Amino acid sequence: MNRMQERYKKEVAPALLKAFGYKNVMQIPWIEKIVINIGLGEAMDNPKALEAAMGDLATITGQKPVMTKARKSIANFKLREGRIIGTKVTLRGERMWSFLDRLVNIALPRVRDFRGVSPDAFDGRGNYTLGLKDQLIFPEIEYDKIDKLRGMEVTIVTTAKSDDHARLLLQLMGMPFKKEA
Repeated sequence: MNRMQERYKKEVAPALLKAFGYKNVMQIPWIEKIVINIGLGEAMDNPKALEAAMGDLATITGQKPVMTKARKSIANFKLREGRIIGTKVTLRGERMWSFLDRLVNIALPRVRDFRGVSPDAFDGRGNYTLGLKDQLIFPEIEYDKIDKLRGMEVTIVTTAKSDDHARLLLQLMGMPFKKEA
């Protein structure tokens, strides 16, 4: 069992049960999945960019990414429906826990001038989205092998009913939220 998963079972779940007074252990919020997404506007002109982004994502997550396509056409962006505009990976189970462990304990502290992640990036349903500016914060990525810095979105999907419950869950899991001044 991964150490993050162990921490959830031994420390976080009992603390959440106590904090919110749940009647049943199945009411305790948990992390369902983590989706990592790289949007590639330049993939329309440069097909090599898509391959490079997919390679980076596969290296970081240890799982083969899928290509995402445009759902509708937008003339201003010269975008046609069905065109490939990005790549994503959905992590569950063991891979999800190990990615969360690396994100919180290794990658985020490597961000320059890091003061914590925004505590307000919840969607109202208990899911948290974090934007990363480049892929170099992950130790798996070698600086010499990348063609371009690419940002990515990491969405942590929880079963929490509200943002406050999800915020406490992630805080107890070690997510470094900014302190409000």
